Amino acid sequence: MSVGGSGEAKGGYPVQTIIALGIVGGLVGIYLGHFAPPAYAFFGGIGAIFATIWGADAVRRVASYGLGTGVPSIGMLAFGMGIIAALFGLSIGGTAGPIIAVIVAAIIGYVIGALSNKVIGMGIPIMEQAMAEISCAGTLVILGLSVVIAGSFDYAAVIQYVVSTGYIALIFIIGGMGILHPFNASLGPDEKQDRTLMLAVEKGAIALIITGFASSLHEGLMAASINMLIGIIIWYVAASKHYALIKRDAYAVVGTGLLPSAEELQ
Repeated sequence: MSVGGSGEAKGGYPVQTIIALGIVGGLVGIYLGHFAPPAYAFFGGIGAIFATIWGADAVRRVASYGLGTGVPSIGMLAFGMGIIAALFGLSIGGTAGPIIAVIVAAIIGYVIGALSNKVIGMGIPIMEQAMAEISCAGTLVILGLSVVIAGSFDYAAVIQYVVSTGYIALIFIIGGMGILHPFNASLGPDEKQDRTLMLAVEKGAIALIITGFASSLHEGLMAASINMLIGIIIWYVAASKHYALIKRDAYAVVGTGLLPSAEELQ
């Protein structure tokens, strides 16, 4: 799983700033989506985008030490931990459920990080902290996208509209992709933090669009349309910015044109 790396990733945005952005932005979005009318459930998705940025940066920092196939694996692991923490927190916490879920996620993530270093022997200096961060970010993404679908983080509503319907599997995949894919798509000697994290915003917006569509079965077409519209706007802005960053960092960006026909190849 480890292929050798160059050490800790560098970037212009301080770690503490991104952590604060993920926690505060994630929780504020989740609570706004929970307490606001159904038409504003998209706030949960915006909170999930903040958490996705945090998770993608944590993956970037830990994977820069040499994770190869472990980049996708660590994203899926984050959501495995996140589902456990999210449902546990909501089941016992009531209004404080999301906060309890994040605390539980941090504990689970730290323990798994310690086992990875001490037992498996991965020897990555920031593994414990990074796994705690990724677990927390995954939990917030799950909660945020669940709010989009269910219109609430009430435990009974999440079980009825997210878990029982199977949408939890959808969240697992699209949320996990938002955290693992940005670095997986950008890794290499020319990887830049801002370009990687802008891709995370783009993937988080796609998750909002998809869960917004899924919300139509419970919240109705009007609320679902608003969810999807907000997601599309965020995606367009992020995709445009990401393309601009690609052109900034690439030696050249050229179009290949249409593939030649069979007759032309003969």
